[in-house]
Amino acid sequence: MFERDTEIYLDRDALREDYQPERLVGRDTELERYKTALQPVINGEQPNNIFLYGKTGVGKTAGTRFLLDHLVDDAAQYDDLDLTVKILNCDGLSTSYQIAIHLVNKFRPEAEQISTTGYPRSTVYEMLWDELDRYGGTILIVLDEVDHIDDDSILYQLPRARANGKLEEAKIGIIGISNDFSFRDDLSPKVKSSLCEEELQFPAYDAQELFEILQQRANVAFREDVVDTSVIRLCAAYGAKDAGDARQSLDLLMKAGDLAREAETDSITEDLVREARDVLERGRIREGISGLTQHGHLVLYALVTLDQQEETPVRSRDIRPRYMSFAEQVGIKPLVPRRMRDHLGELSMLGIVTAIERNEGRRGGTYREYAVDMDIDLILTALEETVEEVGIHESVLSLVEQDRTLSEYT
Repeated sequence: MFERDTEIYLDRDALREDYQPERLVGRDTELERYKTALQPVINGEQPNNIFLYGKTGVGKTAGTRFLLDHLVDDAAQYDDLDLTVKILNCDGLSTSYQIAIHLVNKFRPEAEQISTTGYPRSTVYEMLWDELDRYGGTILIVLDEVDHIDDDSILYQLPRARANGKLEEAKIGIIGISNDFSFRDDLSPKVKSSLCEEELQFPAYDAQELFEILQQRANVAFREDVVDTSVIRLCAAYGAKDAGDARQSLDLLMKAGDLAREAETDSITEDLVREARDVLERGRIREGISGLTQHGHLVLYALVTLDQQEETPVRSRDIRPRYMSFAEQVGIKPLVPRRMRDHLGELSMLGIVTAIERNEGRRGGTYREYAVDMDIDLILTALEETVEEVGIHESVLSLVEQDRTLSEYT
């Protein structure tokens, strides 16, 4: 029933997010600054604490893994340098307590792992200090998606552990990676001063940088003559339009390749790229919206209705009255303004909403305005249950009725 096909791909995995190329393209400036920030490690000095921020898919994690792999290899040539690197993704971990437990288990063998509950916080921290000193030497701890942590105790304790007499043998360096530009602003001053010794911002890729990334991966992934330059440039152009996300661009090229394989053609065309984009965008909207809480759905629905009344871009304070009205209609208590803004930030990271920074100087200050950045029909389809619960707002009445009419004939 199954047999291998080899007409399109040589190595499809080269288009995946976790593929590590021999050279990272499109990030020369950022990697050079990053390398400089890591230089104290190879010198045997106290490591810098480094904070990276930028949108999803701009190379923060890939650049970190790339440089740390080289750092570990290069450190091995020095007899007086004992380097340990541990990477923890904080997605799903919302407290310092959870982070501390997972770090303890990172340093322990499987047979000695501790449970995720049942210990006083002070005991867990003592376990962590013991494990770090047991390893000794220089230890780099990478906290990816660090913005998921609601309290910043661990972000203060780790960088200051040696200065506060918690550690004697180990020198700790923290690398925090965040998709949320505002996360740093919410840190307490004492955490900000220690965690953010060195700050690196990874901007969105432009079309040329995305083209170089896609070309590099395509040379490994596809057979000769399967994909030409025009196809790669189209994928890069779409990626630049979609917030400069390399991950989305690679997904687009892979989906186009899969469609070519499914159609049993011997090459990827621009039409297949456009078809792939439509498929991915529909799936991304459904997946992104389905992962939101009920409040997230209400915030998005409020913004959609304002968009259809041509009132966007709009500030969060102007979205709030409609969001509160919708929450009232479904019988739930509205979130406080800050938590509502968190949902707007999440929608922005998902690429469903655009957040526009405004700066009006001393008098007006800095603020954000929000606008819908995806097909309204697709969003309303994904919000179907919310629309039913709240009721059809007059601004989207014609769109919802049109969708229902079409569904009757399909």
